[in-house]
Amino acid sequence: MNLNNKLLFLAGATGSVGAAITEYILSNYPKTKIRAVYRHIKPFINHNRIEYVNGDLRLSDDCRRMVKGCDCAIMAASHSGGSKIMTSEPWKFINDNIIMNSQMLEAFYFENVKRVIYIGTATVYQEFEGFIKEEEIDMNKNPHSAYFGVAWISRFIEKLCQFWHDKTGMETILVRAANIFGPYANFNPERSYFIPAIIKKVTDKMDPFEIWGSPDVTRDVIYCEDFAKAILMMIANENIKFEIFNIGSGAKTTVGDVVRWSLKYAGHKPSKINYDLSKPTTIKFRAIDISKVKKILGWQPQYTIEEGIKKTTEWWIANKEVWKK
Repeated sequence: MNLNNKLLFLAGATGSVGAAITEYILSNYPKTKIRAVYRHIKPFINHNRIEYVNGDLRLSDDCRRMVKGCDCAIMAASHSGGSKIMTSEPWKFINDNIIMNSQMLEAFYFENVKRVIYIGTATVYQEFEGFIKEEEIDMNKNPHSAYFGVAWISRFIEKLCQFWHDKTGMETILVRAANIFGPYANFNPERSYFIPAIIKKVTDKMDPFEIWGSPDVTRDVIYCEDFAKAILMMIANENIKFEIFNIGSGAKTTVGDVVRWSLKYAGHKPSKINYDLSKPTTIKFRAIDISKVKKILGWQPQYTIEEGIKKTTEWWIANKEVWKK
C-alpha cells in the first residue's frame, strides 16, 4: 500500500512500540497522517499530522468511531509487562487483550479498513532450542509455562486475524516480535521488561547491583527503531495479503550483556553485582529466525544491541525526571 495521503490507525500509540512507529512515520513518510488512540497515558508526541483520539478499545462503538475513515491499521495495543507481573498476576493479561483486539478486527471490517498489522509476541512458540522459524510453531504443544497466558492469547488473536482474512479478504499481517526496547518504555522495575528495568536500576546507581536470575539467560531483543521500520515496510508491500513474520535481531543477547552495556553507558561502577537465582526469570534461552522477513522485505536491523542500549540509556538519563510512565 502506498502510504502517501493515507490515514493510518495506530492502537497503542502511547506505548513504547507505538511511539517508535509514530516517530518513524513522521520522519520517513511526510504525506502520511496518523490517528493515534490513547486511553490512560497522555499523548507526548505532538505533530500536525497526528490526530489523537481517546477511547476504550474494549467497546465496539468506540472502535467503530475511532477507525472510521482509516485506510490501514497497526494493532500495537496490549496489556503487558515483565516476568514479575506475568508470574504473579497472569489473569490481568487475558480479558482486556482478547476483547480489545476482537473488537478492533470487527470494526476494521465494518469500517472498510483494508490492511491490518497485528503486533504479537514470539512467546507463542513452544519450548525450543536454537532459532525457530515461523512454520515451526506447534499448536499441539503449550508455550513455556511462564508465558502460558499471554502466549495463548496471542495465538488466539493470530487465528482471529486469519479468520477475518479468510472470510472477508481483509489483508492481515501477523508479527511475532522479540523483546522490543527503546525510549518511551515503562522503566518501572515492578512492571517493565528486563532491559528498561536494568537501565532504571543502573541510572539509579544501585549498589550493590541486584538482578533477578542468571547472567547467562539469553533473549532475542530488538531496538524499537529497527522494529518500526520493519512494520512500515510490511504495510507498504502490496504483494503481501496474509503473512506471518518473526521480527527480532537475529542475535543472542544475554542478561549479562545488557547489564554490562548499561553500566558502561550510565557510567556506574557498583561495588558488587548480585544475580539472584531464586527469583523468577522465565526461559533460559529464546531466539527467533528472521530469515523470512529478510528475504521477502529486504529488511534487516541497522542497530547493534549495544548501540540500542546506549541510545536508550542516554534517552532515559535525559528524560527520567519528566518521564513518569
